[in-house]
Amino acid sequence: MNLDFSDDQKALGEHARRLLSERSTSAVIRRVIEQQAPFDRDLWNSLAELGYLGAAIPEAYGGSGLGHLALCVIAGELGRALAPVPVASSIYLAAEFLMQAGSEAQKKSHLPRLASGESIGTFAFAEGVGAVTPKSIQSSVTAGNLQGRKLAVMDGGAADLAVVAARAASKREDLSLYLVDLNGPGVTREPVATIDPTRGHANLVFDGAPAELLGAPGSGAAAIARVLDRTAVLIAFEQVGGAERALEMARDYSLQRSAFGRPIGSFQALKHMLADMYVSATLARSNAYYGAWALSIDAPELPVAAATARVSATKAFQHCARNCIQVHGGMGFTWEFDCHLYYRRANLLALALGGLAEWEDLLIERMKSGKAARA
Repeated sequence: MNLDFSDDQKALGEHARRLLSERSTSAVIRRVIEQQAPFDRDLWNSLAELGYLGAAIPEAYGGSGLGHLALCVIAGELGRALAPVPVASSIYLAAEFLMQAGSEAQKKSHLPRLASGESIGTFAFAEGVGAVTPKSIQSSVTAGNLQGRKLAVMDGGAADLAVVAARAASKREDLSLYLVDLNGPGVTREPVATIDPTRGHANLVFDGAPAELLGAPGSGAAAIARVLDRTAVLIAFEQVGGAERALEMARDYSLQRSAFGRPIGSFQALKHMLADMYVSATLARSNAYYGAWALSIDAPELPVAAATARVSATKAFQHCARNCIQVHGGMGFTWEFDCHLYYRRANLLALALGGLAEWEDLLIERMKSGKAARA
């Protein structure tokens, strides 16, 4: 298997890079942090107007219908620019849940609003510390009303719609998915401080909030596993984009900064560090491409490809962001330099869908079960 993006998809990526270089600057990112804004509304509107938010959403539901490969390309550029917008929660997660499990009426009602940016979606899953499993979910729905508390929901403070994992009170053994209007009654939001304020999180408390069943009753666990795999590929592209940009920043600084009359990039220790960063970023991109291929055709290899991309990209972004600070030396630890912005995002995304150890264990289990890629 040898995946490469089409000329049109590459052109889309180039356009996205130009747009984001103008609209997602360091000044914009810092303004979101300093003003404690949930995200940059102007950039969000621009992405919606260009059809980027609806790239993978069919035209019948208000999207651009470009497919998931196009969305992978866009995700890579969003990660490179550290775009302070809720694309992951609204598009990778909420929209994907609707496309995978929603009824025709639910798709027609919600997907156009997500594609246009009018509405922001999210996924509410975790209820405690540690690995999230179907058995750890205690939230319940009785007569269409949701009771429970979800922790650290991605963009929970800004979202309008949530896909919530809960159990029907009459069938506690079955996990289902529900759509909840976060602007409606019975919903309380509690802001949560994170290492990266440009990707806001919040705890959501549901006290009798109206909930609409999404998908078949009891099908929640299977739907969650499927969507998290698909989302893992998209976030891997964000991580690869961030890793490659951190590498570029480190390389450029090592060529500009001099010590003892020579560019610091000429010193062997830094050469080795930069080479290691390049290897990790390149390996992650290769695995992300494999995940994109599996995602685009819904291949049987997707579970292994997604876990591989997730593990590789998480390691690469954290490695490159950390070493970018080291290459910059003492200046790398200052607020004025952008190194910390990439370090913040790398560590936040490392926990976005569950920790690295969880995905490593999952990858091993899937490979043992015989779902590994065929030669």
